[in-house]
Amino acid sequence: MCDPGSSEGLSAEVVGLLGFVEVVRGLGVGVSADSALTFVQAVGEIGVEEGSGVYWAGRATLVRRVEDVPAYDRAFLGFFGDLPVLDLPHVARPVELLLDVGGDDGADGDDDAAVAGDTRPVRWSDREVLRHRDFADCTPEELDEAHRLIADLRVHAALRRSRRRRPARPGSRGRPDLRRTLRSATRTGGEVLRPAVTRPGERPRRLVLLVDVSGSMAPYSRALARIAHAAVAARRHGQVEVFAVGTRVTRITRELSTHDPDEALTRASGAVDDWSGGTRLGHGLRNFNDRWGTAGIGRGAVVVILSDGWDRGDPTVLGEEMARLHRVAHRIVWVNPLKALPGYAPLAQGMAAALPHVDDFLEGHSVASLQDLAKVVGT
Repeated sequence: MCDPGSSEGLSAEVVGLLGFVEVVRGLGVGVSADSALTFVQAVGEIGVEEGSGVYWAGRATLVRRVEDVPAYDRAFLGFFGDLPVLDLPHVARPVELLLDVGGDDGADGDDDAAVAGDTRPVRWSDREVLRHRDFADCTPEELDEAHRLIADLRVHAALRRSRRRRPARPGSRGRPDLRRTLRSATRTGGEVLRPAVTRPGERPRRLVLLVDVSGSMAPYSRALARIAHAAVAARRHGQVEVFAVGTRVTRITRELSTHDPDEALTRASGAVDDWSGGTRLGHGLRNFNDRWGTAGIGRGAVVVILSDGWDRGDPTVLGEEMARLHRVAHRIVWVNPLKALPGYAPLAQGMAAALPHVDDFLEGHSVASLQDLAKVVGT
C-alpha cells in the first residue's frame, strides 16, 4: 500500500507509482511504457502530496478508453486506499470551424443567412498524425489503419556483387568481353572499333528478421510482424527469412508467404506456441545461430532484430551470440520500440550486452519509424 502524501525519497516515489501502474495493468487496462513514463513525469510536476492530482494525472495518461475508467478507479482505491473528490475540470465546448468563401467582408446580415452562405468546413488528414503515433497508444480502429499503411511499405534489402557479370556501356572501364567484341567485329569487316567490356552484376542481399513475440512486446509484436509479412510478400522466395523469438525460435517464413496479411498473421501466431509468453533472447539467438544463422542463412545477410531487449536469461550468452552473428552477417539492425521514450537509455542487461554488436539502433514504435527502417535496410 502506498500513500500519495508520503515524504519518502524520489526513487521510492517512482517505484510506488510504477507499482500502481502494474496494478492498473493487472485489471485489464492496456498501459504502454510511454504512458507510464508520462504518468511518472506528470506526478513529478504536480507533486504527490495531493491525492486528487495523482488521480487525474493517472486518469489523463494511463486511461485511453472510457470503458477502462471503472477499472482504473478500482485500482486507485485498492492501491491508495481512497478516492479523492472527483471534481471534473471544465471542458471547453468543441467549435466547428467554417471557411467562408463567398461572403462580403463588410456586409451586415442575418446570422442564419451567413451560415447558409457558401461555406466549407476546414478538413485535414489524420494519417500524418497516425504515422507518428505509438502503436501502444492506438485504438483498435487506428491500429487497423496503421496495419494498412504498413502493408503498403516496400522493404528492399541492400545489393551485393554477384559472380555473374553484365555488359557494361561501350567506352567504360571493365573486363574485356572477347565474345561480344568479335561478334561486333564481323559487322565491320573484322575491324574492332570499340571493344566490349563487362562489369560485376548485383543481386539483393538476403534479409533475415527476428521478431520478439514475448509478453513485453505485446503492444508492438503484431505491428512488427506486419512489416515482416510486407517484406516476404514483396520479394521472391528465399530472399527473406522470418523467425519468431520467445522462449524458443520458430521459423514462420512459410506462414507469412500468403498475400493476405490477416491470414498470414493468423497462421504465424498459430505456428508459434509461445506467442506473448516469456523471452530468452540469448538462448534463442544461440539456437538460431546453430541451426540457421552461421550455417548459411545469416552469412552476408542483413539481419534485423525487432525486440525491446528484455531477456530473462544470462546477458553474457546474448552478447556472445550477437558477436558470433556479427562476424558472419553483413549488417545487424536492432529495432527497439522503447527507444522512442524520452530519456531512454539501453540499461536493460540484454540490450546493453547486444548493443556493441549492432550496426544500426532504430525505433520501431510507429508507422513512421518502420518507414525509416525500410530505408535503412535498403542502403
